[in-house]
Amino acid sequence: MIRKVIKIDEELCNGCGACANACHESAIGMVDGKAKLLRDDYCDGLGNCLPACPTGAITFEEREAAEFNETEVKKHLQDKPGNSISNLKQWPVQIKLANPGAAYFNGANLLIAADCTAYAHASFNQTFMRNKVTLIGCPKLDEGNYTEKLTAILSNNSIKSVTIIRMEVPCCGGIVAAATEALRACGKMIPWNVITLATDGHVIEE
Repeated sequence: MIRKVIKIDEELCNGCGACANACHESAIGMVDGKAKLLRDDYCDGLGNCLPACPTGAITFEEREAAEFNETEVKKHLQDKPGNSISNLKQWPVQIKLANPGAAYFNGANLLIAADCTAYAHASFNQTFMRNKVTLIGCPKLDEGNYTEKLTAILSNNSIKSVTIIRMEVPCCGGIVAAATEALRACGKMIPWNVITLATDGHVIEE
């Protein structure tokens, strides 16, 4: 397809790397000390890299290029070490605020996590949240019980699986109890498992 993508003049490029750092999609990389458009389908044509270039080496051109592939870009960024792309698929995340009728629950793999787990496990977002709808809560500090809300979510939607993550501390037992009671009350056979984290974040039971 004919579309607008960036063009890099290697003679003007001084190799500073500012454009590569400014490119949110990782379309630009440094090769042999020069900026290079690595993949056409990673370039969205919006030009965030243009103002970052101190020598004016980057311009737009219209040419035959692969269509911008947002899905592939997101996957690439998620797999990139040290990335800042979250695997959070929806909002809100608090169990108390969740709408059981929200469309994102249908066909979802559901993650029900105690609040502290995300802080205890260094790679919680990448390890546990990927391809899941995430709900969080603290059974010790939140008022009331989660069972009714979780039962409604499980009953009203085609949930594929449920993963419950808790800390090893006793108060986290409340989130497991609420989730398992909801699984029984919904009247469906939904695969589920419980992951327990130690206070230093390592998995002690799965």
